[in-house]
Amino acid sequence: MDKYDNISPLDFRYYSSEEVFSRLSPYLSERAFVNYQLKVELSLIKALSKKKICSSKAAKEAEAAIKKVKVEDIYEEDKKIKHYTKSVVNLIRKNVSDESKPFIHLTATSFDIFDTANALRFKDATKKAILPELLNLEKNLIKIAIREKNTLQIGRTHGQHAVPITFGFALSEYVSRIGYSIKKIKEASDNVVGKFSGAVGAYNASSLFFGNPEEFEFLVLKELGLKPATHSTQIVEPEFNLDLIHSIISAFGVLANLADDMRHLQRSEINEIAEEFEKEQVGSSTMPHKRNPWNFENVKSMWKEFMPRITTIYMDQISEHQRDLTNSASQRFMPEIFAGFLDSILRLNKLLNKLIVNKECMIKNFEMSKDMIIAEPLYILLSYYRHPNAHEEIRKLTLESQQRKIPLKDLVFKDDNLKRYLSKFNKKQIEIIKNPERYTGIAAKKAEKVCRYWEKELSSLA
Repeated sequence: MDKYDNISPLDFRYYSSEEVFSRLSPYLSERAFVNYQLKVELSLIKALSKKKICSSKAAKEAEAAIKKVKVEDIYEEDKKIKHYTKSVVNLIRKNVSDESKPFIHLTATSFDIFDTANALRFKDATKKAILPELLNLEKNLIKIAIREKNTLQIGRTHGQHAVPITFGFALSEYVSRIGYSIKKIKEASDNVVGKFSGAVGAYNASSLFFGNPEEFEFLVLKELGLKPATHSTQIVEPEFNLDLIHSIISAFGVLANLADDMRHLQRSEINEIAEEFEKEQVGSSTMPHKRNPWNFENVKSMWKEFMPRITTIYMDQISEHQRDLTNSASQRFMPEIFAGFLDSILRLNKLLNKLIVNKECMIKNFEMSKDMIIAEPLYILLSYYRHPNAHEEIRKLTLESQQRKIPLKDLVFKDDNLKRYLSKFNKKQIEIIKNPERYTGIAAKKAEKVCRYWEKELSSLA
């Protein structure tokens, strides 16, 4: 099938990109899923061999046979027998001796293989594809935040000018939030588990051979680098995958928030940053002058698509008694969440590497509210120096300043009622009132501190 015949825009437009495909295909494609199931089947027969249930020859034959299994052949077999896992087993058995055939898949139920393979590939995809790129994003943010730690910017609350910060401080918020997200994703991926407890989780089949079937389960999973859940039914406890997906969706929300902030800073009337446009890139089909922030918008749009899918993962917690099939179709869409998330990380990394910071516009926007910014330090300092109603006094003066178009500081320093309080201000406090661009608190120091903290905290993951 040609890629233009795809129904899903994820397959056609996003997953088909070389970057996302090359990073995730080894773990999350259907071919990869088959390979992971084959790894689990091999681990099982190796454990059976170690426990002397079958010969080492059977394990070697199985290993050779597994290398010959093709995903296309599995689906051809599945068309005939209408059972996916049994199709995998049949194709392995096809290429081993009659002596070895009985030990392929012995003691296992389908979801011993299926759930364990899922846990392993989700863990690998997270550690080998998602986390490295998320760490790159963190590094890019840290680099820009440190570089711009002293770049003056007006702070904004409720979309209105507030008091000044620095652009580096604004970005350090996301350094912190993404840092925590990385830690949560890593922890969740470390915690995924497999199972080898049989059809209802009570080790019925394996207990026919082993006095301690839990020890056998541990042996099978150890070969794969996994641990068993403390309890399972026919399926693994769903909370482990749920926690992993939840950590990814939570991080996706941070990316969407970052993208949204950067998108708004590109508004024509703000113009504080810009996406770098390529030489022949077109912004609009009808307005040749347009430079739309479409990449940042894409990240938010992708988040809107994948964030609601967490509800499906929550619904997959519910399985009747020891198992029903109501999660069978829905959980097959889980890899798409990884793909959408990774695409957005890669997109943001490209954007940040070429981010244009318009310092002139940042100063221009600051100048718009420069005079009114002093209202906060004035009210606080007047209160400190015992003015009985400082907030109301300054509020009235701000209204007068706006109405008469007279700078607020001129009204303040000429107000006879305030002179005795102003006389108590120290030199630094007077300088802030006269030069509100200095009223940035510890924004620059905080940006540096946050960035250095997360550099150190995440250094072991790099």
